[in-house]
Amino acid sequence: MTIREPVTTRPAGRPRSEKAEKAIVEATLDLIADGMGISELSIEAIAARAGVGKTTIYRRWSNKEDLVVDALATLKAPLPPLAGLSVRDDLIALVDVIRLEGGRSTRSRCIMNVVMGEADRHPRLTERFFKRAVEPRRRAMEDVLARGVATGELDPDLDVEVGMALLSGAMVWYTKWGPAGDLPADLAERVVDRVLTGLLPRP
Repeated sequence: MTIREPVTTRPAGRPRSEKAEKAIVEATLDLIADGMGISELSIEAIAARAGVGKTTIYRRWSNKEDLVVDALATLKAPLPPLAGLSVRDDLIALVDVIRLEGGRSTRSRCIMNVVMGEADRHPRLTERFFKRAVEPRRRAMEDVLARGVATGELDPDLDVEVGMALLSGAMVWYTKWGPAGDLPADLAERVVDRVLTGLLPRP
């Protein structure tokens, strides 16, 4: 009786290297943080900074735009899980993400300033970034506010878009133009409670 050795098959294609991908993403962000605009940014420069070949980049991203969008998305904190027990608690969780991002490194803020400063020159890239990183947050907050209107927790005549602008705008002001130093841990709670006084149903 002949015992056959088990046959193993290798997955098609080369395995993706997380280390290489991280180096490429960090190189992209470093170059932008150093003041290189999106127009000047090149695959060659990114490859040299990351210490990889251009083919390594093109195996993962088909063009510079795709790479930049993925790199920028790493600067955004993930959406928090929402308990769904109260509109107030869910809004605090969503708004606090803005505080956490605002407290990140000067490098991250510099990168976003450079990219947003070139938004008019690269509308497709900006549109893709907003769809990838911003729209999910907008939808989450819109859903929470709409739920609050439906359950009677919020004013039935609430303009949801205005409500989102009030909540997000207040936090963005703090992260960009507020006092220097770390933002208070209870800032999101304070902002939500203050805004809610104008969004609650009238007696």
